[in-house]
Amino acid sequence: MQEKGSISIHTENIFPVIKKFLYSDNEIFLRELVSNAVDASQKIKRLSSLGQFNGEVGELVVDVKFDEAAKTITISDNGIGMTAEEIKKYINQIAFSGATEFMEKFKEANDANEIIGRFGLGFYSAFMVADRVEIDSLSYQDGAEPAHWTCDGSTSYEISEGTRTTRGTDVILHVNADSEEFLNKFKLQQILDKYAKFLPVPIRFGTKTTSEPDGEDEEGKPKYKSIEVDNFINNTNPAWTKSPSELTDEDYLAFYRELYPQSMDEPLFWIHLNVDYPFNLTGILYFPKIKNELEIQRNKIKLYSRQVFITDEVKDIVPEFLMLLHGVIDSPDIPLNVSRSFLQADGNVKKINNYITKKVADKLQEIFKSDRKGFEEKWKDIGLFIKYGMLSDEKFAEKANEFCLLENTNKESYTLKEYYEKVKDIQVDKDGNIVYLYSSDVAQQDGFITTAIAKGYDVLVLDGPLDTHITSYLEQKGGEKIQLKRVDSDVIDKLIQKDEKIELILTEEESKKATDLFQKAINRTDMNVQIEALKADELPVSVTLDEFMRRMKDMAKTGGGMGFYGNIPDNYKVSVNGNHPLVKRMLESGEEEGQKLAKQAFDLALLSRGLLTGADLTSFVKRSVEMI
Repeated sequence: MQEKGSISIHTENIFPVIKKFLYSDNEIFLRELVSNAVDASQKIKRLSSLGQFNGEVGELVVDVKFDEAAKTITISDNGIGMTAEEIKKYINQIAFSGATEFMEKFKEANDANEIIGRFGLGFYSAFMVADRVEIDSLSYQDGAEPAHWTCDGSTSYEISEGTRTTRGTDVILHVNADSEEFLNKFKLQQILDKYAKFLPVPIRFGTKTTSEPDGEDEEGKPKYKSIEVDNFINNTNPAWTKSPSELTDEDYLAFYRELYPQSMDEPLFWIHLNVDYPFNLTGILYFPKIKNELEIQRNKIKLYSRQVFITDEVKDIVPEFLMLLHGVIDSPDIPLNVSRSFLQADGNVKKINNYITKKVADKLQEIFKSDRKGFEEKWKDIGLFIKYGMLSDEKFAEKANEFCLLENTNKESYTLKEYYEKVKDIQVDKDGNIVYLYSSDVAQQDGFITTAIAKGYDVLVLDGPLDTHITSYLEQKGGEKIQLKRVDSDVIDKLIQKDEKIELILTEEESKKATDLFQKAINRTDMNVQIEALKADELPVSVTLDEFMRRMKDMAKTGGGMGFYGNIPDNYKVSVNGNHPLVKRMLESGEEEGQKLAKQAFDLALLSRGLLTGADLTSFVKRSVEMI
């Protein structure tokens, strides 16, 4: 038998397209060919179970070998095999997939969807690294003759009688000069570890050296000897393919360590995904310790299709905020283009996205309700993730409102609803606004916090990287007429203004004189002096930054689309308590002594905010010593 012909294609010059554009990463040739071999192996097993093949299935194994001298890579299987006619049909007619006919023939089988042929364009990825490819195959069919196919990367092929004597297929790649990096054991092992780690049929790549017990030495200590054993790449039955009832906590943790052998931390908890309608999806998602590092955590979810690794770029499958999770998603219903490397727009993708979001929200709510104390203890590790989700996904936010926690300076935790109830009758201003006071730096803002607590108010701690945005979220979604004000953004009586009227004891002339005194003492254009009518026991001077302006500038720093505000210089308000005895004393002192006292009070206010540094701090210390 000898035949020559042309490959049936519907696009001219398809091989240059395959080599340069179709596959963005040429190492995936091995993924395609190995997964083809796995499919062929699964097909023979399926045919046997359906009574369509009565022979001995035997031990199904896919072998990957290379010969550096001959410059070849060979992928062998003992699966279904192909006749010469099938090779012409499935290999030569690129636009036709072998799966179509196979599925039609066995569509009565309940799980026929599990069998998908990968012949066609996937096979032609071989030409990214090879200038000639051979197929040697023997079909499972009774009386079948071995067939040999060869192609040099043009549209011409040749079929002749093959040499294979047992059922299955060998694909031999004659590696081109530009791809000789693949004729390397370490390189091939690395690619197989990446793409074939969880394939459902054993993948063997040569042998490896290991040790086994070899009796005892003269001191009775165990001895070991080195032996060569088959080097199997994969775990054919990973945790996500099993039922949750089959797995213990240790099984889930062991699988996490298998996925991330370099990780030093164990996950906090996990979700086992398993749905078969209206799409098929399995997987396990782990909640890691986020540690306030949004970027470092990304791209840790691996996408598989029938246990074949596809990508860890899952942003189209998984909502943006869920990319902080780790784990595996496996779905045959995720549409991929012919290179299997990029997702196509499809309704299933949106459904899967929504399903995963709902499952994650349900799991968090379940943990919160069943073990609130444990949930609160984990909040520092998962709070950033939950807040990110609330800011970026409205459906997640609807559920998260029930388990998102707010913590105050006493380390007490409240849900959004609980906190609203806690402060709504106390921290209400004269206009009926409910004011949430918060601190972004408890140590630096301690003076302001102490003043607020002395008035019976509560202060939240919002010091995370997303908390500038969360303040706006709480104002919009937290409840009616809520305002958030940082505890150091003004004097406390201005932050929560009541109906009570405090009269200023200074005359208009004294107020002007005090303003001039402070302006001359401070001598800074970024400090705006205002005389305030406050209680006599409040601080004499406070330095604050307007809440709105400060929030806009903070958002600009965290990429919140407020870049304009980031370029505006800081402008502070210097609140002088006109009813404080110190102010009267300044006015009654001489010009020089008055300015000295004013400067000292101002520097104390700066010091309490951590704004007094360098030469100004040195001068303050020297002046303080002189005044003692």
